[in-house]
Amino acid sequence: MKKKKQEGHNNSERWLLSYSDFMTLLMILFVVLFAMSNVDKAKFKQLSDSLRVTMGGGKSIVANEDAVPITEDVKQMETNLTEKAEEARLEDLKKQVDTYLDKNGMKSNVTTKIDERGLVVSLNDTIFFDTGRAEIKPESQKKLIEIGKILNQLNNYMRIEGHTDNVPIKNDQFSSNWQLSCIRAANVVELLINNCGIPPQKLYPAGYGEYRPVADNSTDEGRSKNRRVDIIIINSKFNKMENSGNKQ
Repeated sequence: MKKKKQEGHNNSERWLLSYSDFMTLLMILFVVLFAMSNVDKAKFKQLSDSLRVTMGGGKSIVANEDAVPITEDVKQMETNLTEKAEEARLEDLKKQVDTYLDKNGMKSNVTTKIDERGLVVSLNDTIFFDTGRAEIKPESQKKLIEIGKILNQLNNYMRIEGHTDNVPIKNDQFSSNWQLSCIRAANVVELLINNCGIPPQKLYPAGYGEYRPVADNSTDEGRSKNRRVDIIIINSKFNKMENSGNKQ
């Protein structure tokens, strides 16, 4: 009697195992990546629910009124990355200016800081201007040009602000601190345009007289700090504002 051939095992559905493993690994990858973005628990749950729906189970997130669209998270992440990159660029620029100031013995006359506006380079008037005058001293022009070339590495807008102390001025050139601060700022702008290659549309001069002090005007030291010209490298997040002002 002939033996019956043993029937082989049916392998027609083995691909489902591979498919299931692949989808599981894919889900784990997305969960890990999303967790690395430091989102809160509610948004993590939203992604988990979304993946569950994609995998064919669980409930839809459409009915969740409190859910924030994942696209909003992506936009926020992009904004945060852009801001951090801008901060890094400004910090690097500040270090370069500080290095130049240190090598040229100018740390006591030029200071730098980063605030909400951007990078602020403050020029004390005693090294760059004679008392009551707006012309930049010839011996200081080269130093200011070198600082301007460093600042021109970024294609940011620059605001040049003139400031004075509260001692009234009246000479053959100026009848007020307003005029003195404005002309000093304008002269710095012209120097930067003519010698540093900075486009004129990127520069904005302004004069504030004694009305934006950074120190107490009742002391000699305070008045000395208030007599300054600030070069402000505007943070790129204010580009729209600067553009609108440029069109007016």
